[in-house]
Amino acid sequence: MNKQKLAAIAAFFLAIYIGVPWAIAASGRTDFYYTLTSVALLSIASAGVWLTFYIGRINIGQGAYALAGGYVSAILMTQYGLSFWTTLPVAGIFCAVLAVLIGLPILRLRGVYFAMVTLVLTEVMRLTALALPITQGAKGITSIPLPGELSLFGITLIPDFATLENPKIGFYWMAVTFMVFAYAVLWRIVNSRLGHLCRSLQQNEELASSIGVNTAYLRVIAYSISSFLGGIAGASFIAISQSIYPSSFQVTDSVNFMLNCFLGGLGYVFGPMLGTLMLYFGWDLLFTTGEYQLLIYASLLIALMLALPNGVLSLLDRKKAQP
Repeated sequence: MNKQKLAAIAAFFLAIYIGVPWAIAASGRTDFYYTLTSVALLSIASAGVWLTFYIGRINIGQGAYALAGGYVSAILMTQYGLSFWTTLPVAGIFCAVLAVLIGLPILRLRGVYFAMVTLVLTEVMRLTALALPITQGAKGITSIPLPGELSLFGITLIPDFATLENPKIGFYWMAVTFMVFAYAVLWRIVNSRLGHLCRSLQQNEELASSIGVNTAYLRVIAYSISSFLGGIAGASFIAISQSIYPSSFQVTDSVNFMLNCFLGGLGYVFGPMLGTLMLYFGWDLLFTTGEYQLLIYASLLIALMLALPNGVLSLLDRKKAQP
């Protein structure tokens, strides 16, 4: 890794861990902690969607796994007394296993067929949450405790959030740390042998299969990792809001996760992160336009995708290509 990349990584870490908290403290706008925490968690779920795009599948069902992960964590905390830090990996693993069961039959489909099947998953999960007694139906699950202390060998790694004077900054640091780990793993996958094999599925599955690539195995692995990230994001969201309802994640959320990938750039690992940031703040900035907010928002998205079909990050390649 060259010095320029190392400097960029160092600047990124300084910005998110030191620069952002300092700027928020200077402005007194502590509400930005919640906003940026949401962006970080949404980008984690979007990263999972990006991975399914990487194997040539259009995933519009990530909201289902975020909802499932949130409910698993909420149920384990409120009904079984487990700590948030214990329920977090359990929620992710539950969603990964669920994705394997769902993915085995539907990952055989391609293009719009797979996309349409995943589109209904979020609504199915919402209706399931409404029907099951353990999820408490439309009432949802409330009074979810804040994350407790996380310690290792008697050393406190993370304090009890209930003891923090301002838990918002605690949630912010937690979310951006999860985001950093998620994208580091995603980058490592893409640049590994597994990633190169996954790319072969995107280009030509028949050709990949003819040279001995286990395409069915790769599809399921990628989809389960994608859903794991969705479950982690959902579980983290309910820790922040301290409640979860069947409507906490809807079909529109699943569509937005997909749009984040398109806008940032499907050809770039960090595309979903940038896309999430732009869409989230773009929607908020257009709030002053009132009844025209949705019209302007949709028009700008269409214009951006027409002007930059490979995402905003493709501007970097255009700049490099200039003499």
